[in-house]
Amino acid sequence: MGISSLFRGARRIQSCVSWSGSSSSLVGRCQNSHTNPIASTTTRYYSRATSLGAAGLPSTMRAAVCWEPNKPLTIEEFHIPRPKAGEILIKTKACGVCHSDLHVMKGEIAFSSPCVLGHEITGEVVEHGALTDTKTIQRFPIGSHVVGAFIMPCGNCSFCSKGHDDLCEDFFAYNRAKGTLYDGETRLFLRSNEKPVYMYSMGGLAEFCVVPANGLTILPDSLPYTESAILGCAVFTAYGAMAHAAEVRPGDSVAVIGIGGVGSSCLQIARAFGASDIIAVDVSDEKLQKAKIFGATHAINARKEDAVEKIREITGGKGVDIAVEALGKPQTFMQCTKSVKDGGKAVMIGLAQTGAVGEIEINHLVRRKIKVIGSYGGRARQDLPKLVRLAESGIFNLSDAVSRRYKFEEAGQAYEDLNKGNIVSRAVVEIM
Repeated sequence: MGISSLFRGARRIQSCVSWSGSSSSLVGRCQNSHTNPIASTTTRYYSRATSLGAAGLPSTMRAAVCWEPNKPLTIEEFHIPRPKAGEILIKTKACGVCHSDLHVMKGEIAFSSPCVLGHEITGEVVEHGALTDTKTIQRFPIGSHVVGAFIMPCGNCSFCSKGHDDLCEDFFAYNRAKGTLYDGETRLFLRSNEKPVYMYSMGGLAEFCVVPANGLTILPDSLPYTESAILGCAVFTAYGAMAHAAEVRPGDSVAVIGIGGVGSSCLQIARAFGASDIIAVDVSDEKLQKAKIFGATHAINARKEDAVEKIREITGGKGVDIAVEALGKPQTFMQCTKSVKDGGKAVMIGLAQTGAVGEIEINHLVRRKIKVIGSYGGRARQDLPKLVRLAESGIFNLSDAVSRRYKFEEAGQAYEDLNKGNIVSRAVVEIM
């Protein structure tokens, strides 16, 4: 099946029914499967009511399901997910459209299926998991607006205890490796047959989602749900790269290769940190034109001229202090490493197809002390509140960063447009 037809599956949209909220529990029966570690037992229990906010919730919700690679998304009906201790149920308002999801949909990055994708969300707190501590409940009261980071730190592992939330052991061992939260179980169960469905981060392409509280921060009323969704991945990833990996300082020269949602956010963060020359590299004149709004002082169309040579020309033959690769392509990986000055930093943030290899000239790396650094994202507990403040102050321009909006029922079309390169900056699915 071609990618152009990947997203055109028939959508089975059913209406939600409401229930008054009770202390009963629902038993979901799951079939054993050798490909399904969640279904290691035949019975799954999840509480219908946990603590505050349960009364008045609907009993079902809709979510967009990726059944397997290269198959269309369909909208299905689920039981309302139930949060556990330290987790919060969010009524999803908006979810960003990211290339990472697209990689999973195309089978370029392995992930458990079926799954619900979507990992940069905003929403409203509607319920706390049972036994959630009082401080968390006070920090995220029912009705508060929140934004969620795609890296949801457990808060307890060796990395989280040192403040390195971006390397959280449980996030990678459970969510990215198994599609579950940190007790080894998903929170998503189909209404039709009770079967479990995996979660890519919180599974944000849904009307409700469960998020570990450590992955959330309060969103002030002054910031809109739709535009603010990108804070949780596009901006969060850029901030992690620029603040922690690159350690951008005032006066640094920076090149960003690939001006999509993450790349354009890198431009804004570089400007906020006081970078001098900010060079945008892409193959789209439209994206390069918009890059100037985000702080680019120079724009290079790599289809029309040699990007490395042009970067060196702009920097007086030296190269930049920091080059950021935001595409995940072997060619741009090499461009990135060749664009930095002696002692410079080449920061890689673009995910690639599984097995893709980047090459670098060893002697140049050794003799010129080139630093090649990978960066997956920011650190939720310390960085996400900072990003909210940057957006609230207007230092980070959210309104121009979001170029397309889609209805929930158009989620498949959004990813098709992303795959065709038809989205400049970032698109957001509105689920309100």
